[in-house]
Amino acid sequence: MRPGEPIEFPIEEEYKKSHGVTAEDVTLLRRWLQTQPHLPEQYITDLDLVLAYHSCNRSTEVTKQLIDLNYTLRTSITDYFQARNDDGDLQRILNNFLILPLPARSNDGNAILYSQLINTDVTAFSCTDLVKGLLLILDVWQYEEGTWPGLELVVNFSNYSLGHIARIDIRNIQLFACYFQEAIPLQLKRIHLISAPSYIDKLLALAKPFLSNQLRDNLHVYKDGVTALEKFMPAHIFPKDVGGDYETVNECKDDVLKKLQASASFFAAESKKRVSEELRPVEQRRGREHEHLAYGSFKKLDID
Repeated sequence: MRPGEPIEFPIEEEYKKSHGVTAEDVTLLRRWLQTQPHLPEQYITDLDLVLAYHSCNRSTEVTKQLIDLNYTLRTSITDYFQARNDDGDLQRILNNFLILPLPARSNDGNAILYSQLINTDVTAFSCTDLVKGLLLILDVWQYEEGTWPGLELVVNFSNYSLGHIARIDIRNIQLFACYFQEAIPLQLKRIHLISAPSYIDKLLALAKPFLSNQLRDNLHVYKDGVTALEKFMPAHIFPKDVGGDYETVNECKDDVLKKLQASASFFAAESKKRVSEELRPVEQRRGREHEHLAYGSFKKLDID
C-alpha cells in the first residue's frame, strides 16, 4: 500500500483490466440495488460493485447474494466492523500482529497478504483482533488497487505457542470462514501456513469443518519458513526478519499503522455501508437470524 491517505482506484482504469466487467454490468447492478430498500445504495460505489461482480465470476445472481450478505455481516458482526478507526484499537492490533500487503504478486499474479505474531504474550492474543485487522487492511488495499486475479493468505506460525492456539475460538473460525468464503468481494485462491508446529493439527481440526472442499484442497501447511513457498511466490518479498529482502517487521508494522491512521475519511465513509433491517422486504426476512452461521455455499471459490 502506498503511504498517506487512501485514494480510490479510478473506475475508468478498472474497466481497462482484462476481467471483462463493463460499465453496463455496473449499471444493471445499480438498478437492482435501487430496488432493495434495506441496502445502502447511495453509499455503495461503482468500484464496490465491480469488486463484487468480479469476485463472483460475473454472475449477476450470485453477485446480488454476495452484496446482500456482505453488508448484512458488516452490520451484524460488530466485533469486526464497528469502531474501525479507533486509534487505540489500531495500535493494539498492530503491536500484536503484523498484517502486511506484500509488495509484489505471487507467481500466478495474485495479491499476497502476510501475517505473523509480534507480541508473544499469550494474554495479549486476541483472535478477534487478528480477524478485524485482516479485514481493515484488505478493505483499504482493495480500495486503492481495485480487482486482483485473486488473493493468497500467508500466516507465519513461528511465534505461536500451544497457548495461542488454545485461544483461537470456534466463533471466530466460523465467522472468518463464512465471510471469506461467502461474503468477501475477492477470490481467495490459497492459504499458506508456514513454520507450522506439530500442534497445528489441533487448529486444523477446529477449522476444517467450516471450510469448503476446494479451500481444504488449497490449504497448504509447511514446517519450513518462507523458502517453502518458492513454488508459489518469491521469498525476497517478505520482511528481512523472516528470510526476505523487504523492510524489517518493525518497519512494516509502522508503515501499516501510519496507513490506517491516515484512513479516517475512508473508514467514515465505509461505516455508512450498513443495512437497515427494518426496511428489508418481509419475504427476505425469514430465517435470517443466524444466516452468517449457516449460509449456503452460493459463491464457489475460484481456486486453481
